[in-house]
Amino acid sequence: MDAYTFVFLRFFFALLIMFAIVLFSKNFTFNFNKRLILFLGCINGIAYLLQYIGMSYTSASKSSLLVNLTVVWVALLSPILLKEKIGRKKLTGVILSLLGIVLVTTNLDFQSFAIGNIMGDFIVIAAGLIWAIFILYNKPLVNETKNLMASLTWLLFFTIIPLMPMVPFSAKNFLTLPWEAWSAILYTAIFCWNIPYYIWSKGLRKISAVTSSVILLNEIIVSVIISTIFLGDSLTVVTGIGAVFIMFAIMLVSIE
Repeated sequence: MDAYTFVFLRFFFALLIMFAIVLFSKNFTFNFNKRLILFLGCINGIAYLLQYIGMSYTSASKSSLLVNLTVVWVALLSPILLKEKIGRKKLTGVILSLLGIVLVTTNLDFQSFAIGNIMGDFIVIAAGLIWAIFILYNKPLVNETKNLMASLTWLLFFTIIPLMPMVPFSAKNFLTLPWEAWSAILYTAIFCWNIPYYIWSKGLRKISAVTSSVILLNEIIVSVIISTIFLGDSLTVVTGIGAVFIMFAIMLVSIE
């Protein structure tokens, strides 16, 4: 299964599940900020598309580092776009999180950074920058919406639009996918998008966009723990220090 097929089907089933939920709970509505949700949905789809295109031209470790620079872009753009103030603790948290990302994703082995070309790097950086804008403008969305479930359903609908041009090139793969692939698609649709995005959106009402972007880095720590316990990957001292930096960053921005 190619990456384009996976990402399209993931969001397609995430949309079907959310649509079923809002219909069953009688929360379906056309009363939402159409321009903002159209904008957020489209840039979300574009960012995913750019990430997978860029990853085919650069190394996995470099891609992971460049995408996670989102936390830096959020911190830089937040005062401009949302007029948010960044205090000392929040700024220190962003710096610590950046150091942690570098340590965890590279293990201080930068040989892989010679792999790939600069065009792929810039495409992945663009994906991270677009996601920073996505995070920032989710803040006014969740603050003003009264029906969060319906808004998120429409956002998913518009996310699929930029992915549609890739469907003709991968549609032939749909019927030949093994059950393991369908399981992965459904799992990521529910547990890597629907549930986390809803919880994140609820939390974003109470905290700033910068704080949320730093806290989201806990997924790196979780991935390190899972890969160490279940996949047998070795936990190096450098990776451990990076994870500690990220945990300290999360604590700093959480208590400000």
